[in-house]
Amino acid sequence: SPESNLPSVQQEQVKPETLPDLSAKILDEDWDDIPPSSALEVISEEEAVQIIAEPLLPIQSSTLRDYVDHSETLEKLVHLGVDLSQVEKRQKAGQLLLTLDFEKDVKKILLFLKDVGVEDNQLGPFLTKNPYILAEDLEALETRVAYLKSKKFGKSEIAQMVSRAPYLLLFSVERLDNRLGFFKNELGLSVKKTKDLVIRLPRLLTGKLEPVKENLQVCQIELGFQRNEIQQIVCKTPKILTASKKRLKQTFDYLHNIMGIPHHMLTRFPQVFNSKLLRIRERHMFLAFLGRAQYDPAQPSYISLDQLVSLPDEVFCTEIAKASMQDFENFLKTL
Repeated sequence: SPESNLPSVQQEQVKPETLPDLSAKILDEDWDDIPPSSALEVISEEEAVQIIAEPLLPIQSSTLRDYVDHSETLEKLVHLGVDLSQVEKRQKAGQLLLTLDFEKDVKKILLFLKDVGVEDNQLGPFLTKNPYILAEDLEALETRVAYLKSKKFGKSEIAQMVSRAPYLLLFSVERLDNRLGFFKNELGLSVKKTKDLVIRLPRLLTGKLEPVKENLQVCQIELGFQRNEIQQIVCKTPKILTASKKRLKQTFDYLHNIMGIPHHMLTRFPQVFNSKLLRIRERHMFLAFLGRAQYDPAQPSYISLDQLVSLPDEVFCTEIAKASMQDFENFLKTL
């Protein structure tokens, strides 16, 4: 819970400080000749009211907002666009931020991220998702970037990967190397295609591998795709590797068994698996109602799967269904 992530902060002792409007006489004196003040020294009421007391930190709080006015680090992170309400939901992240010094700990990481290629307006969202990078050793982070460069990832590609997968640089060189090797060997891809795959979906390098393995088995055993077909599908639509197995099977069942789309056509247009099944069903049923549900490229009036799912409703109706939006809306009311 957020409360467990935030420490109980003890109240600070009030530190008396004299105001800067000291008399010219004192300013002219040699400070070495002035005896140190005693904690037991009696002071006048006039001197007492000039003492500035710093605001006390909250004794205990369940939100980082209560600490912003007392912490330079939190204040500057908020100015960068960090959403503290999200940060404090992450395990021990709130406690971490309260222990960091902006100049000593945070600034160097911000400069590093900017050098990697994270845009200024993305620093806040990035740290909101991954505040833990602020506690990472700078040399270790630089080593991980150097590893990616050694694998021939370009500067802009690394910037894209780090921005889209904020946890990427928390992974050691060994783990990154193992992940790249997994996708290369499991899918039988070339080095270039493996690179292209993780550039397009960099969270493949940071997410769990079990769902990926399960989806590959589903594609091969339950959906009946050949190994070379799976390679093509994954390279065109990487999200299939992390999609819901249930949704994947339901979409395939409708496309293949109801609409009659063969495997080689699904391999050619795998982006159809990213579409909502309801959208596919409604449009196919409308086309079938109109007698225009023709998905065989060898036949006249052929409609590609890409046209079926990617076009806006208005364009789909006028250009594909050859009907009006009103006709489509009236049909949907009958379902």
